[in-house]
Amino acid sequence: MPETPFAPARIRSLPSWLLGRAAARGHRLVAEALAREGMRMMHHAVLSAVAELGPVSQAELGRSLGIDPKDMVGIVGDLEGEGLVTRSPDPRDRRKNAIAISEEGERRLVRTRRLGDEANDELTAGLSAAEREQLMALLRRVAEPVEPCREA
Repeated sequence: MPETPFAPARIRSLPSWLLGRAAARGHRLVAEALAREGMRMMHHAVLSAVAELGPVSQAELGRSLGIDPKDMVGIVGDLEGEGLVTRSPDPRDRRKNAIAISEEGERRLVRTRRLGDEANDELTAGLSAAEREQLMALLRRVAEPVEPCREA
């Protein structure tokens, strides 16, 4: 079975189709890279967020990432079980737990970030450095539009 399923020429010419194909390839490359460290993408996202926001309550972490609370419980449990995060009473609210990254979590994050960067380099290997910058700028505008572009 081909990696890219057949799509009529009209469909293949749509930005939405091309973005979807590029996203699927990027997702696959990053997932495969993270798997070499025994990490799934959602777990990597949570670990990255804890490193950036932490110590942070599990509820706030879930809200920040848009992850269902039931799923967040499992992800944090997995990360804690691997010694990548710690849970301790939140000093601001003893009824909640504060999630913090552990030293092992910091070390793992360094490795997984490198692997993710390498996967993204592979994704954009056909582009020059200037084209990569342009692609990123254009994708930001598509993903987070401020207002429609008005050409003169």
